[in-house]
Amino acid sequence: MLYFAYGSNLHHFQMKRRCKDSIFLKKINLKDFKLTFRSKYRAADIEAKKNSIVPGALFEISKSDEKKLDVYEDFPILYKKHYFYYYGKKVMTYTMVKKSQFKFPTERYLNVVKKGYQDCKLDKKFLIKALQT
Repeated sequence: MLYFAYGSNLHHFQMKRRCKDSIFLKKINLKDFKLTFRSKYRAADIEAKKNSIVPGALFEISKSDEKKLDVYEDFPILYKKHYFYYYGKKVMTYTMVKKSQFKFPTERYLNVVKKGYQDCKLDKKFLIKALQT
């Protein structure tokens, strides 16, 4: 199945450790969404926003990888699944159930996300913008 990562799962080494079958396919942009950080975990989330984009990575994952991600993302309590189509193919990602206020991420978490942006060759300006909310 196809999975869209936009936060700490962009980090290739961490993603491989978490999901051994995962294969990074390419970087893509999710349109009409914006990146933010929230919850007591200060984790990445996406929310609908017209004319905005969230850069991320498209991964091919197995069913057992999805089960591992479900546990890691605390599905369905913290995150729920969101599906969209990319060139006719169904893609799964996670969005937070409760849309609480913005919370600046911890330095450790942010460093993992930054390394992920590097690994996937994403434009850091979107990450910087999300942190200035």
